[in-house]
Amino acid sequence: MKDERITKLAAMLIHHSIRLQPKERILIRGHINTKPLLKELIDETYRVGAYPYVELEDDEISRHLLLGNVKEQLDTSSEWALKKYTDIDAVIIITGEENDGEMTDVPVERHRLQGEAMNSSTLFYVNNRRWVLLNYPTNASAQKAGMSFSRYEDFLLNVCTMDYGKMEEALKPLKQLMERTDKVRIISPGTDLTFSIKGMPAIICAGKKNLPDGEVFTAPLKESVNGRITFNTPTTYEGITFSGIELTFRKGKIMKAISNRHSKMHEILDIDEGSRFIGEFAIGINPYILEPMDDTLFDEKISGSLHLALGLAYDEADNGNRSSIHWDMVLIQRPEYGGGDIYFDDVLIRRDGVFILPELRALNPNLLK
Repeated sequence: MKDERITKLAAMLIHHSIRLQPKERILIRGHINTKPLLKELIDETYRVGAYPYVELEDDEISRHLLLGNVKEQLDTSSEWALKKYTDIDAVIIITGEENDGEMTDVPVERHRLQGEAMNSSTLFYVNNRRWVLLNYPTNASAQKAGMSFSRYEDFLLNVCTMDYGKMEEALKPLKQLMERTDKVRIISPGTDLTFSIKGMPAIICAGKKNLPDGEVFTAPLKESVNGRITFNTPTTYEGITFSGIELTFRKGKIMKAISNRHSKMHEILDIDEGSRFIGEFAIGINPYILEPMDDTLFDEKISGSLHLALGLAYDEADNGNRSSIHWDMVLIQRPEYGGGDIYFDDVLIRRDGVFILPELRALNPNLLK
């Protein structure tokens, strides 16, 4: 039986996220197990009068390619990808993982080679094309979230089709406040971190780049980060799950890093100079996402959370940091996770996950739903 929520999701992606116009060309990248959504997206694209192009991906095939790739091979792939992204107007990327550990035995050096080689083509479409990234429900992602497949499917489809227009309006005062702010201070158990966002743009994320969505992001001035932060959610990077992450910064650089996978973490931090600096700071506000699922697309949007990303800064909020990695790490500040405060220029704006300032109260879950 056809699930009308998938039809609704396809329409949201085409009309709200991508804003596709007649005769535009859209690339739709998806795993083989995302076919129900792929078919709806193709049909909706044709209804608009635009032209769909589809790429199917497979994690096992990708792993085999990664294990043997060399620079000359990747340079050719990058050239092809850049030409492809030059020829299209928009991109939809649908992930549908079958096995979260598929890439676990791929050496870090292989990931680094691919990241460096594909960086130019990826940055081209990220900064020059309309794009959106989302997950599709699979048994593997349901298992990682600790849910039955049926419950996870309901959760994902419902949260991806919420009223993102309402969210976008509610986020505007937070964007304006961040763009007036110099000093940020974050306090939580094991955390006392300060940095400056003076002069940096703040970007609203309300269904235009990610689904699910719900954040405003910017970037700290690169050398302004000082203090310590302890993250209370797990994060998987390159197929390896890290927890208990504590980072200590001095003049923007990570000087000390602790986690459950100490040596592997330092391999990643030493990939290049930019991997020890912060490329993003964001505040999460999605009222329907409350618990971590070790899935960045969801966890970075958790109501009452914030996150920092090690490595590459986005062009939209560019602090000059360059790296082949962009690794998001999430801190939840609601009371059941230990609580915590965010201060902007010494003014408390959020305590224990609840916004205090009158102009920001529309972002609290009881009003945003």
